Amino acid sequence: MMKTLLTGLTLGLALAAAPARADDVVRYRGTIESVNGSTVTIKPRMGETKTVTFGDDTKILAASSGKLSDIKSESYIGTAAIPQPDGTQKALQVTVFASSLRGTADGHYPWDLGSNSTMTNGAIGSLSGTDGRTMLVKYQGGEKKVVVPEDVPVTLVDPGEKSIVVAGEKVVAFTKAGPDGKLNAVVLIVGRNGTVPSM
Repeated sequence: MMKTLLTGLTLGLALAAAPARADDVVRYRGTIESVNGSTVTIKPRMGETKTVTFGDDTKILAASSGKLSDIKSESYIGTAAIPQPDGTQKALQVTVFASSLRGTADGHYPWDLGSNSTMTNGAIGSLSGTDGRTMLVKYQGGEKKVVVPEDVPVTLVDPGEKSIVVAGEKVVAFTKAGPDGKLNAVVLIVGRNGTVPSM
């Protein structure tokens, strides 16, 4: 949960540099059950169904399946990972952002894909190792060496439109509760053609 993603995407992905925590932003990962006007019903992977409101201020991103070779030198990526004893990060997933989304949530911060998981968003400084599976990810104020196991999912993320928010698609919803307690979507990352967004 971090304020930079909320702020950066809300301001047209014009990114703040240093992430901060925002305890009021909650992510729900699951399947879109239905869409009714400006509300979307999501069945999370775990827990009860959630009804989320989305509108003109909601940033909609489209996710499609990628492969390791889609990660190029100087690509802008995000990777959820687990810290290793040698100081490297072991990737759980890699998201490759479209060039127009470069700078999204730049930094290194805690994540919610398991105990001690982190998220690192930054530019690829170098690729090395077998099939380029060791990445040096550079962000403002630092860098992390990330080892990418062969079976780690790679997702490509592009700007999307409301038309892709349809029943049956997988989604990651970044939400914030309004004064009335209802959930409002700050960001919706919607899978294309059955893709599961890996964030």
